[in-house]
Amino acid sequence: MLGVKLLTLGLWLFQEEAATFDPLSMWRSMGWPARAVVVVLFIMSCWSIGVMVDRWIAYRAARNQSRIFAPAVAGALKEGKIDEAIAIAEQNKRSHLAKVVTAGLQEFQAHQVSSEIPGEEIEASKRALERAAAIVHAELKRGVSSLATIGSTAPFVGLFGTVLGIIHAFQGIATQHTSGLGAVAGGISEALVTTAIGLFVAIPAVWVYNYFTGKIEAFDVEMDNSSSELIDYFLKRTGREKR
Repeated sequence: MLGVKLLTLGLWLFQEEAATFDPLSMWRSMGWPARAVVVVLFIMSCWSIGVMVDRWIAYRAARNQSRIFAPAVAGALKEGKIDEAIAIAEQNKRSHLAKVVTAGLQEFQAHQVSSEIPGEEIEASKRALERAAAIVHAELKRGVSSLATIGSTAPFVGLFGTVLGIIHAFQGIATQHTSGLGAVAGGISEALVTTAIGLFVAIPAVWVYNYFTGKIEAFDVEMDNSSSELIDYFLKRTGREKR
């Protein structure tokens, strides 16, 4: 019932003040508690937009450089040129695959020279690949969890503004000693505006969080596949050298 009443009041306010329905007039009509809620939601929105732009640029660069890196390094490894493969990886530092593959190649190359334990270079390379994959996963996920936090908390911040608006409305009734719409118009408008802003901030954050989570999972699969293929290459290479 309360939601229906708020919607009815909101429609009435919109019809009565359509000529002055603009953000500046709404801001001026708000009390300081409601303004504080709007400022908090604005900061949350700016943060989420910053994370979205930063992660989109990072993921786009990782994808584009990986498309260049993968065939180039595969060709170098087929010819047995590990140094050339490492050099190619250094040229594509924003590629998630290059970061992982470089760690495995450098570890394998170092142990081939210094290790006296048979098969140690393979195990060392596995550990290096796992460490690199974990580090790259953390880098890819940086800031994304904040989108989930904003998406889950922004509606509640808006709801807090709704409560403040209702309190303001009742204060108007107490001050003017009347229960007419004019007494509660300011408080109800605050309640509706803060609720709408909270949803406006939360919905894109949730959508983009789910999208980025899917991208990170795809990157993880690609890194796992590359690590597995690189270990297979090391096994074949050591097998040929022992013959």
